[in-house]
Amino acid sequence: MMSRSYTNLLDLASGNFPAMGQPREKKRLPRVMTVPGVISELDDDQANSVTSDAPSSAIQDRIIIVANQLPVKAKRRPDNKGWSFSWDDDSLLLQLKDGLPEEMEVLYVGSLKVDVDPVEQDDVSQLLLDKFKCVPAFLPSDILTKFYHGFCKQHLWPLFHYMLPFSASHGGRFDRSLWEAYVAANKIFSQRVIEIINPEDDYVWIHDYHLMVLPTFLRRRFNRLRMGFFLHSPFPSSEIYRTLPVREEIMKALLNSDLIGFHTYDYARHFLSCCSRMLGLEYQSKRGYIGVEYYGRTIGIKIMPVGIHMGQIKSVLSLADKEWRVAELKQQFEGKTVLLGVDDMDVFKGIDLKLLAMEQMLKQHPKWQGRAVLVQIANPSRGRGKDLEDIQAEIQASCRRINETFGQPGYEPIVLIDRPVSLCERFAYYTIAECVVVTAVRDGMNLTPYEYIVGRQGVSESESSSESSGPKKSMLVVSEFIGCSPSLSGAIRVNPWNTESTAEAMNEAISMSDAEKQLRHEKHYRYVSSHDVAFWSRSFFQDLERTCKDHFRRRCWGIGLSFGFRVVALDPNFRKLSIDHIVSVYLRSKNRAILLDYDGTVMPQTSHNKTPSAEVISIINALSGDTKNTVFVVSGRGRESLGKWFSPCKKLGIAAEHGFFMRWSANDEWEVCGQNSEFGWKQIAEPVMKLYTESTDGSSIETKESALVWHHRDADPGFGSSQAKEMLDHLESVLANEPVAVKSGQFIVEVKPQGVSKGMVAEKIFTTMSEKGKQADFVLCIGDDRSDEEMFEIISNAISSGILSSSTSVFACTVGQKPSKARYYLDDPAEVLNMLEALAEASDPESFTDTESEGSL
Repeated sequence: MMSRSYTNLLDLASGNFPAMGQPREKKRLPRVMTVPGVISELDDDQANSVTSDAPSSAIQDRIIIVANQLPVKAKRRPDNKGWSFSWDDDSLLLQLKDGLPEEMEVLYVGSLKVDVDPVEQDDVSQLLLDKFKCVPAFLPSDILTKFYHGFCKQHLWPLFHYMLPFSASHGGRFDRSLWEAYVAANKIFSQRVIEIINPEDDYVWIHDYHLMVLPTFLRRRFNRLRMGFFLHSPFPSSEIYRTLPVREEIMKALLNSDLIGFHTYDYARHFLSCCSRMLGLEYQSKRGYIGVEYYGRTIGIKIMPVGIHMGQIKSVLSLADKEWRVAELKQQFEGKTVLLGVDDMDVFKGIDLKLLAMEQMLKQHPKWQGRAVLVQIANPSRGRGKDLEDIQAEIQASCRRINETFGQPGYEPIVLIDRPVSLCERFAYYTIAECVVVTAVRDGMNLTPYEYIVGRQGVSESESSSESSGPKKSMLVVSEFIGCSPSLSGAIRVNPWNTESTAEAMNEAISMSDAEKQLRHEKHYRYVSSHDVAFWSRSFFQDLERTCKDHFRRRCWGIGLSFGFRVVALDPNFRKLSIDHIVSVYLRSKNRAILLDYDGTVMPQTSHNKTPSAEVISIINALSGDTKNTVFVVSGRGRESLGKWFSPCKKLGIAAEHGFFMRWSANDEWEVCGQNSEFGWKQIAEPVMKLYTESTDGSSIETKESALVWHHRDADPGFGSSQAKEMLDHLESVLANEPVAVKSGQFIVEVKPQGVSKGMVAEKIFTTMSEKGKQADFVLCIGDDRSDEEMFEIISNAISSGILSSSTSVFACTVGQKPSKARYYLDDPAEVLNMLEALAEASDPESFTDTESEGSL
């Protein structure tokens, strides 16, 4: 059983789960005990997240493959006493083992295609584990119906194939109870995984859209679990995906994986666009690998289309049954040119469009009447519903109409095979087909063209006829909307909605010269035979290993509730700043340097009123009033606003515009710290920025005394980012001979004088204190963004250069748990103020100057 700590993951599902009738199981020993400790730890209601710090009980790496269905076939015994099981050789999950390391143990977690009586489930589970290393997830019937036929097939499957629920009768309305069942089913799968997992040694590979929230369940339990996810369906464009009411829950759950795989770049691009537009996450490509930074973790993005199992297909090609069926089919279609379609009976497979294209070809090219035959194999549908019934009726009607119009004695242009067809028979049809036509309007991958290419290649060493031993040739007409299309460069790609162009493509394919067909076939066969399922799984696993190689060298924290849960991965030396600790060090020190950023540090970024509160003024006044302290506010803001806001703090130092202007107290004059005070470059930069502002809705220019800043936070995320990159290149080009630096930041492009940075401010403060004989023995530096990292970096350099003593107590602190050069963090500005208030209260009253009493507003 899972601990109740999981229930918060289900809060977003309205808390209706007890109504689903899942009984509480009795406690029992897991079939495979993998986590050291008392048994109750695995099932106790008070159990906390299991860390991976305990020693492992495994000797070698294992991988747990999790999918909706196990790769086994189940059959009731003839005496109706128990079940018999066998491997499903057609299952991708079984085939992918060929690409994994030979010594790696593979376990499977998934459901069965049959209903098993609850009283038999324990025995079936034990049998499957012992004989097949499979762990079944038994879903109660009410959850199964709502999970699979409900949320998966009514919501996710249509949406991922670009079908929007426009009305209650077309696609239906979002039903939260179906989402609740989806979450509940994923939770049951997670329970089965947890029963068998070694969190330090095992890899977990989750497959397809049925289990997209499973990564959150597992990551919540095991922070450093090595986990990959592969989506076998399309991932829709962000405009389509964002219509899903639970869009963020699913996105954040997927990002709890370490590696996310897609068949094509288009699918990956759509996912990355959703990351950017919904979560503000950007991706980077380094040395050919794409990664998304998410709370200190880099989630890898893998683009690799799956392949076919060459060994299985070659064995089918050698079967005598196949040869016998080929001979039969050759006799049946003697003198005819056969075009072949092999599709599931599904609304997205475009069978109806293919029939219309065949009809159009026969009209436009009468020479094929009586000669060309389209054999359409329609595999049984996996779904159900009115849309499917309508498409079946349309297909049947089209077949009748075309055969009545163009049929002749002994000739029917359409042969519809509406029944299950064995793999052996399917390859017999591939052997006699001159061309395969795939007109799916949307399909994740579709391996039919790959099978056809290998089927046409045959097993030449076992064939003796002159025809089969001659040059091999094949032709493909494929929809541009299927996953295999990009890898088949020799195929004729079509827009299946355009029946006229599809008809022309079909005519071109069967009219092409044999030499051209042979060249295209050879090119395709080289790709398909080398990029098989083993190549795909090997490539994915190698990337998973690479992505996870630093897992156990980093400190990880799980934060957030519900599907907002995520793991923050940080440097082992990075920790939360203890107020008690810093106060004790503060009290022992004599010369203190305190450097504070403003926005996002003492003032929340979300606050519309940026004027400091009376509390902020009081705290900063108290700190700067202590003669042992040198306190600076170091900000990118202008000197006018900062000077006005902090006018009550007479002893406070201010560094404005990232340090271009600097003063040590309210009574001192502003110093210009830049190397150059000439701003002629603004006449060059400003027109460029205006050009981009006019063409980028939502952008604006901020003019400072020493700098120009272009903001695009309110622009379209994709377009704003693209324009910022263009502007950066443009400005660097036109300002190449000017004494300025052009930098990009979070939603900004900034042009400022060279040598101006918060790091230089920190260095000047430390140097001046040292020259006055007051070398800092205590340094507190707090900031929240990229510009503050320069201060953190300077601190370590100042120690090595002697500006600061090696015995100086340094507290470089960032705001928020994120990767940083600082060694400490505080969660938000409220915590920063609490810490500063504690330091102010700890200050020695005798050290205060006479002006301190003036400090309240």
